[in-house]
Amino acid sequence: MVNGLVTATELGLVALVGVLAVRMIALSRGELLQLAGATAEAGMPAYVTAPRRNTPPAKITSSQGTELRTQLHILAGLQERDCREQGLLLADAPEAVRVYAAAWLYGAGCALSSKPVRHSEALAGMVARIVSRRTGIKQPEALQAISTLTSSSVLLACYRAGLEGAEHWQAHQFVPAGCSLYEAATSNAFI
Repeated sequence: MVNGLVTATELGLVALVGVLAVRMIALSRGELLQLAGATAEAGMPAYVTAPRRNTPPAKITSSQGTELRTQLHILAGLQERDCREQGLLLADAPEAVRVYAAAWLYGAGCALSSKPVRHSEALAGMVARIVSRRTGIKQPEALQAISTLTSSSVLLACYRAGLEGAEHWQAHQFVPAGCSLYEAATSNAFI
């Protein structure tokens, strides 16, 4: 009787492991297809080999650029003031914190810009110039941080906070503390 129970338990476990393996394979294939479709739509490079379209790089029109630049300067100024009031001077901060500020402002720029402009070189250049003026980081270093966002979980967290903060700012005219530049920088850096 005990041998029959052990055999039935073993067979049940083998069946569950088989179902788990089939489910994992199905999910991974589905996620790869979703990733390839989403990144192709967003214009982001896919880790999956997807056919590339020969599309011209996105350009920011003068009216869009002026509005976006104004919004980014206002938002950067508000966040710089918030950091200063809490004792963090971005211009005197370590380089890592200034890189986090570049990632945060790039996330904000993506939230404030139209879909064709998001993740474009034009937007990255605009953000790098603004961050360079506000924090003193060199433009090439800001561009390097923006182009390598996916290599660091800290940069991705700062990017995400900037994205959420700018979306909230657009709707409610303030950035919540949890999405602020100060919170993103201090929670991810040892200051």
